[in-house]
Amino acid sequence: MKFSELGLTKALLEAVERNGYEEATPIQAETIPMVLEGKDVIGQAQTGTGKTAAFALPILQNIDRDDPHIQALVISPTRELAIQTQEQIFQLGKEEHAKVQVVYGGADIRRQINSLKNHPQVLVGTPGRLLDHMNRRTVKLDHVKMLVLDEADEMLNMGFLDDIESIIKETPDERQTMLFSATMPAEIKRVGVQFMHEPHHVKIKAKELTTDLIDQYYVRAKDYEKFDVMTRIFDVQAPDLSIVFTRTKRRVDEISRGLEARGYNAAGIHGDLTQKSRSQILNRFKHGKLDILVATDVAARGIDVEDVTHVFNYDIPQDPDSYVHRVGRTGRAGHHGVSLTFVTPNEMDYLREIEKLTKVRMLPLKPPSEEDAFTGQLSNAEETVKDLVEKTDTDKYADMASKLLDQYEAVDLVAALLNDLTKDNSNQVPVKITPERPLPRHKGSGGSRNYRGGRGGHGGGHGRGGNGRHYGGRNNDSHHRYGSSKDRHDRGGNRDHGGNRDHRDHRDHKNSGGNKHGFTIRKKD
Repeated sequence: MKFSELGLTKALLEAVERNGYEEATPIQAETIPMVLEGKDVIGQAQTGTGKTAAFALPILQNIDRDDPHIQALVISPTRELAIQTQEQIFQLGKEEHAKVQVVYGGADIRRQINSLKNHPQVLVGTPGRLLDHMNRRTVKLDHVKMLVLDEADEMLNMGFLDDIESIIKETPDERQTMLFSATMPAEIKRVGVQFMHEPHHVKIKAKELTTDLIDQYYVRAKDYEKFDVMTRIFDVQAPDLSIVFTRTKRRVDEISRGLEARGYNAAGIHGDLTQKSRSQILNRFKHGKLDILVATDVAARGIDVEDVTHVFNYDIPQDPDSYVHRVGRTGRAGHHGVSLTFVTPNEMDYLREIEKLTKVRMLPLKPPSEEDAFTGQLSNAEETVKDLVEKTDTDKYADMASKLLDQYEAVDLVAALLNDLTKDNSNQVPVKITPERPLPRHKGSGGSRNYRGGRGGHGGGHGRGGNGRHYGGRNNDSHHRYGSSKDRHDRGGNRDHGGNRDHRDHRDHKNSGGNKHGFTIRKKD
């Protein structure tokens, strides 16, 4: 469901789009309308399902910006989560100048007191520090209209239940209350009964990967390295049909244009394209006339192509459900599939949470070098040449072939052909992808407890590195693993000499003598 269908204001919809979200997660789609109607809600959902936006957006819509009192209170179990939550609410409400503050233990309380003098309308805090401020009379909750208990089961496990009850008793009885918890033990149910008014229950079940036909890898790379690493993987593994998922429409445009500039048969789709354009691109992809489809999550919905061999998560998804949805595009109808997720150093906690909820451990993949990529291109070009020789009526071209052999060395003629069949590298066609605002980091090495998909955070996780496995996956011979180039071209029958030549004319790929890889054609004396 789109956010535009949930009853949010235009300003909030613009904020949602600015933050890179296009479609509401199930917990958001069910919770937001209820909260906007003023109902109490108990939301039971796993971490990483987008719960923060489920209460943040209605809060931002309902607060009175002319009222200087604290109108919404969010209680979080840890300071990391409190910081993350405050950051996301602030980002969503920035254009409307909503005042959002966070208070937590371990920080200078005097600085927090000074900040509280700015009269925040939304306050996020941990139980202990909130009580400190309440005892000092620096936080008053008598005007609170909306109360959120976030990760209630975590607060129970940490022994905060008595503190929470003490805080709740200082808020008005007529407030609206929202409680979110991954599990629902008896003590949490008691809080719902005692402090909530006829709460509506929303329960979201986490999705799991059920197929063992998909090999799942991740590559640690900095954001500016992703594009070059991805194209090298294309060259080494030579996937048949690939979908590249990104978080934003801008990245779809930039990545698809960059791939085309380097000679790949690629195109992108997102919500801003006309339905006609999207249909044309999808039709080409379904019929094997397009090798690589770059898409946002929303634009890719409805794609049903059994022959997708690879899924690339150029941007790691913000919640595990999106990952399951993306990866499910491959490994269909009994076919083998490969998924590869790019992870920046500060996103390792997001990766671990995906692994936890999908119950699948991803394997690290070592990025191929430029030499590896060029070797892969030559191997694929060799298969293409074999295919051309088998399918070409050589008698038709015999006279011209003999003339060229009289003028040039045979080795140089073949080298020129191979040059034409291989693609430009990063030095010859540099591609710059505009940086997007990174996912918020998590503080410390972070147990999964402090991960909250789509919320934000600070600090980096510790992963397994990126050197435990080489670029070929479990079998470095990509032709044994994924099929030969000949097999790939026979399948579709529509890939002109590797599927990319008629997409390369604008690059002037002959390059004034064919010296792209440092050779010249020598005429015979």
